[in-house]
Amino acid sequence: MNADDLRGIPLFAGLTDAQLDELIDGSTEVAIEPGRDLFHEGEPADFWWVLVDGAIALHRKIGREDTVLGKIDVAGRWAGGFRAWDEHGVYLASGRGLTEGRVLQVPAEVLRDRIDAWFPLAGHLIKGVYGTARAIESTARQRDALITLGTLAAGLAHEINNPAAAAARSVSALDTACVSLLSALRQLAVGEVTAAQFSALDELRLELGAGTAAPDPVDLADHENMISEWLDEHGIEQDWMIAPPLAAAGTSVEWCDRAADVLGDSLEPGLEWVASTLSAATLLGEVKESTRRITELVAAVRSYSQMDRGSIQTVDVTEGIESTLVMLGHKLRGGVEVIRSYGVDVPRIDAYAGELNQVWTNLIDNAVDAMNGTGTLRISTRADGDRIVVEFTDTGPGMPPEVAARAFEPFYTTKDVGKGTGLGLDIAQRIVAEHHGGTITITSHPGETTLQVRLPHQPIGAG
Repeated sequence: MNADDLRGIPLFAGLTDAQLDELIDGSTEVAIEPGRDLFHEGEPADFWWVLVDGAIALHRKIGREDTVLGKIDVAGRWAGGFRAWDEHGVYLASGRGLTEGRVLQVPAEVLRDRIDAWFPLAGHLIKGVYGTARAIESTARQRDALITLGTLAAGLAHEINNPAAAAARSVSALDTACVSLLSALRQLAVGEVTAAQFSALDELRLELGAGTAAPDPVDLADHENMISEWLDEHGIEQDWMIAPPLAAAGTSVEWCDRAADVLGDSLEPGLEWVASTLSAATLLGEVKESTRRITELVAAVRSYSQMDRGSIQTVDVTEGIESTLVMLGHKLRGGVEVIRSYGVDVPRIDAYAGELNQVWTNLIDNAVDAMNGTGTLRISTRADGDRIVVEFTDTGPGMPPEVAARAFEPFYTTKDVGKGTGLGLDIAQRIVAEHHGGTITITSHPGETTLQVRLPHQPIGAG
């Protein structure tokens, strides 16, 4: 490698041929081979790797998965070299060859010496900026992650609390209903009800099983009063307990008369047994519905977090969006109408599903905040050649051009202090662009802001 190889690279603009030769003399030319690692995450960043030609994929271990974070594919882009300014600096990712090419491997001490010799003030500035920026970004990203986690945890707790509380109430009431049922059976036995009488009573009970409760609360209350009056006329002391389930099952006065003919002196325990069985069936239905809802929420959480799947999967983006809407449901119910327009021809794509769900979370959360919790959120998906397009449109006030132009800058936010870190859209863009090779853009007008995500069928480094 000689000065001619480096002269056209913008990174080295301003250096003389003698300086380029000096840098090359202290460095090594390394060939890029597809699939071969050049450096490894977590190891001391003793070298500065500058791309001359070819391409390198940046990988990182996340859990047990090897995840592609992005790629270096433009001459002059670089990685590592942190030990030139930080004795504890390590590689933040592993570099693996994507296509054949070359890199200039510069020892960290050579990099530090050359900068100190050629740009002494710049060397001090870089060291200070490097340390400060790393500390700020690490703290801010941790805070952003905690804010998101807290929001999702609060939402999930809210979503699960309702069906869990309903199930607990139903189980408690079911216990009371079972006690009443057994007590009624005991009284029927003491009253020496015959098998024929009990069989006829059970037939009458089965008739009620096909009935439906009055849909209108007022009508149901009137029906309950009518049954209660009949029970009172026939000397039933516990009409307050027996009337509601009978009325809810659509019991008629004619049915009650037939039951009285069958039971004779055992009318009250017989009707109590019927009412208790009806209550038990209703309560069991409520428990089943509540636990079904909890199961659906757990399934949505598993889908959202992708905790039972590998990093790269073939996914349906609609499923990810829907699981995200479930996780953020507590923020949407306050006055946000969600209008879905999912294309039927949208193919499944290979993607980092958990990361895409983080993108959907940030975009939906930002849209709700922009509308102050009240408005319309339109979500659409469609196929466009070898890519899929996902759009989120809110009816918020919109972004001025100067704000839209800076929206993806890290730490830039228009939210009040304590309400945002300015990393939501930055993280979304990194995931979409660097990890998946897609794009994310903003189109904003007063009363309408659209964020469009375009994703290829395969992310960077897949396949």
